[in-house]
Amino acid sequence: MRYRRFVPICLALLFALSGCQDPQPPSPPAAKPILEGSQLRFPAGHPQLTSLPTVMAERAQPVDIEMPARVVWDEDRTQRLYPAFAGRVMRIQADVGQRISAGQVLAELASPEFGVAQAESARAQADLGQARRQHERLRDLHGLGVAPRKELEQAETEVLRAQAELERAQARTQLYGSSGGVNQRLALVAGVTGVIIERNVNPGQELRPDQFGPGSPALYVLSDPTRLWLLIDVREGELAALPIGRQIGFVAHAYPQRRFTATVHASSDAIDPVSRTIKVRARIDNADRALKVEMLGKVRLSQSLGEGVFIPAASVFLQEGNHWAYVVPAPGVFEPRKVSIGHRGSSRVLISAGLAEGERVVSENVLLLARMYRNAQETQQQGHATTRQDDPR
Repeated sequence: MRYRRFVPICLALLFALSGCQDPQPPSPPAAKPILEGSQLRFPAGHPQLTSLPTVMAERAQPVDIEMPARVVWDEDRTQRLYPAFAGRVMRIQADVGQRISAGQVLAELASPEFGVAQAESARAQADLGQARRQHERLRDLHGLGVAPRKELEQAETEVLRAQAELERAQARTQLYGSSGGVNQRLALVAGVTGVIIERNVNPGQELRPDQFGPGSPALYVLSDPTRLWLLIDVREGELAALPIGRQIGFVAHAYPQRRFTATVHASSDAIDPVSRTIKVRARIDNADRALKVEMLGKVRLSQSLGEGVFIPAASVFLQEGNHWAYVVPAPGVFEPRKVSIGHRGSSRVLISAGLAEGERVVSENVLLLARMYRNAQETQQQGHATTRQDDPR
């Protein structure tokens, strides 16, 4: 009980003592930076200087560029087979992983529709024979003076028409492996030499051409895995480093210690609006079949970016359509400088004009410094306006 009585008394004494002490004087505000000409000068020891680190502009050297790339099939050596006629799969003669030659039969279909095409070919052949016999009779009769010249010319025209129809019908059936007769057997024939990399057909399966729209899997996919393509995503400023015919090095994520050699052979004329990159294509030798389609990796090469200096990308800011950087000619002194960018990297930029080697620039918080610079300009303009008003003249 006694303890409880003394607690309020002690608290009152403490408040009384604290009120008797002299209050701490507030620290004076830091002096504002001053604009002298085009330079913003900070007083020595200004607390804002710690947030404005500087770096030295370095002479531009050739840089190592890495660009993402993806392994895909060589479409010049790839074939995707679809059914040209409706039918039922009767026989499978080749499977995934099997090496095949051009002209080899992969599967056979029983196709009444193809039988109609074969019948048209046979009918065209019969029509041609009939037209030729008719032409021979009229030629003999015309020689005897019985048949008129007009009928002979019409017979010659019919022979030519029947010949053209036979060639058309035979070309259609021979395209799908039919050498003659009507057997309704439609063969799926390989058009390239390579390996079967995909099979999407089974015995007894009913097929129709209208089943295979855009994006549908092919019955067979054939390709040559010893020659592949690289699809490279190239930034706009790096396209000049990949001219047609240049040899480049590719490192797959699966083989970080191995370098594959590829040759650039095509480049897109459009920029992807999402990634802002250009697709460049290269051929790559894969004789040992170590690379697999859809493997990811990087293309590495050295590129000379031209004359200029390197500074951090954070040192440059855009204002009124121009690029600027803050140069530090002396400690605590900052001067805006208009610069030209020759190359923009992920962390550094090449300044082709406006900076010299060895000059120091602000590397962080350049937008904060730009705002302080504008504030100093406004203060200076207000001071000039006040001076003009006070001038008695």
